[in-house]
Amino acid sequence: MSLLDLVKKYYLDPILLNEGYNFVNTLTYAIVVVVATWLAFKFLEKMKIKIDRNFIFAILSLVFLGTLIRLFEEAGIFVSYLIVTPFIWIEMFAFALIIILISKFVEKKFRIQYYKTILSVCIALSTIPLLLLLAKITQFSGMAITLAILSPILLTLYLVKWKVENKLVTLAHSFDASATFTAVQFFGFSELHVVPRLLISNLSPLSFVIVKLVVVVGVLMLIDRYSDDKDFNNFLKLIIAILGIGPAVRDFYLLGIS
Repeated sequence: MSLLDLVKKYYLDPILLNEGYNFVNTLTYAIVVVVATWLAFKFLEKMKIKIDRNFIFAILSLVFLGTLIRLFEEAGIFVSYLIVTPFIWIEMFAFALIIILISKFVEKKFRIQYYKTILSVCIALSTIPLLLLLAKITQFSGMAITLAILSPILLTLYLVKWKVENKLVTLAHSFDASATFTAVQFFGFSELHVVPRLLISNLSPLSFVIVKLVVVVGVLMLIDRYSDDKDFNNFLKLIIAILGIGPAVRDFYLLGIS
């Protein structure tokens, strides 16, 4: 098998034929995320940007914009391979770097804090896509079930004494797990990711929820215990949250249009 055949089998066909993920592309994407995370953190250090609440809100607005654009394909509003995973997130990563550079220039030139520029741009760009996507929602039972499943987890997180950022990261992945469980268990969806697919097919959809929560909580505890760099900790937790938010919003939205 030639290199071109390998690329077609493991990378292109899963995208073009909507086959989902396999071990090869999953491992590749995981490595890319790790490298991109490290490079992004070094870039932020060079730009002297603190990983604080303002930065997190700015980045989440970018993630929200990217997710909306990604959902255009799912809703049939605009169909293109350029807005499916992984391409949309490569594009959003590049866009994030560019807008951070521009916002820092604006901050230096006009004394407008960089995060305000990012938020303003993302809100402006997100408004029409959000309205178009909301207009497509006609089914609410799946969304209601997801929120019902999420409710006890949300209550537990509210009651336990833990760092706020850890609670929010856990909530993001709980939302993803709840939406996935609802979609697979009650509406006949199939899971596209390798590990969740293995868990669901060999055990049950509920096993995915349990394992995901255990892993996320465990990783957060390890970060808090073994890393003393506050900025790096916050950035790492933000990346983990993003990995949950994107799929969660996608699955939740699909329940509303299916």
